[in-house]
Amino acid sequence: MEALFTSLGVVAVAEIGDRTQLLALLLATQFRRPIPVICGILVATVANHAMAALAGEWVGHLLSPAILKWVLGLSFAGMAVWTLIPDKLDRAQAVAPRRGAFVTTLFAFFLCEMGDKTQIATAALAARFNVLLPVIAGTTTGMLIANVPAVLFGHYAGHRINAARIRYVAAAIFAAEAALTLTGYSFP
Repeated sequence: MEALFTSLGVVAVAEIGDRTQLLALLLATQFRRPIPVICGILVATVANHAMAALAGEWVGHLLSPAILKWVLGLSFAGMAVWTLIPDKLDRAQAVAPRRGAFVTTLFAFFLCEMGDKTQIATAALAARFNVLLPVIAGTTTGMLIANVPAVLFGHYAGHRINAARIRYVAAAIFAAEAALTLTGYSFP
């Protein structure tokens, strides 16, 4: 349960103001069809985060516990700093809507998540907890918690979210995760 809830919380907060959330706003305003956009986000996230979790678990098995602790701790610390940098979505990054809402969202989200902080967080969480399904379920649910409101409220809700404050909260969570990892603390 710790892996599930930690993964969910880390990704849900880190995703606020992220480029994929901006993409969700853009796709919601372009298509005005929330269900296919949400389904595209779900499928893309499961595929992307499953690959990231597999890679993270594999790396976790390759490294000794002492080295893994430092790699993960420094990774979480790096993500804390990275989270403080606001993301911007260039309209050129978005996939042109020549296909339907689902297919466009699926490809756009999958590609936009490549190398994103939530994908890297998924790999790090899988390496730390060494369990795939709870991490994938948690990170995917976290993505949906952050992106479904963006889709549903579209452009209207986008300008009311204080992205700077959310980035600070996300950075604090990553910093706390780094400290917990480096000190070896584990929740009971």
